[in-house]
Amino acid sequence: MKTKYGEFKEVLFYDGQKESIAMIMGTVENTDDVLCRVHSSCVFGHYFNSIECDCQEQMDISQQLIEREGKGIIVLLDQEGKGNGHFALLNSVAHKRKGVSQADAYEAVGFKKDARDFSAAGKILQHLSVNSIRMLTDNEAKMKTMEACGIPVTGIQQITL
Repeated sequence: MKTKYGEFKEVLFYDGQKESIAMIMGTVENTDDVLCRVHSSCVFGHYFNSIECDCQEQMDISQQLIEREGKGIIVLLDQEGKGNGHFALLNSVAHKRKGVSQADAYEAVGFKKDARDFSAAGKILQHLSVNSIRMLTDNEAKMKTMEACGIPVTGIQQITL
């Protein structure tokens, strides 16, 4: 797949209910310290170019960093609305616009602050035979899940917007 940040190989994974996508640049099999972004889907940011979230910017920066490095992986998980779905996101907008954090806005409308499960990303990285990763994240749950799945996290790089 040709992108404005270089050419990526797309690998689709399906668990019987949800699809996940690995976007791979360069050789990552049996490789240490692979730059990796675990990213959840976002209808507002990815399809509608909303300025009320930073999801698309995080994706752009991740692709740029991987392009600069010449190799890396982005795992896109189908987990809209922090795993609560688009319905929860739509219902939480009024709270978010009042200055409430997105997580607290979900809770205010009856959903979990964060219902995401990152274990599919760990399984995908295992399938791709990645030895270890350097994560593009500031989310401790992502890091802990990768470690629990047997994928060593050797570094963390926050995405600065």
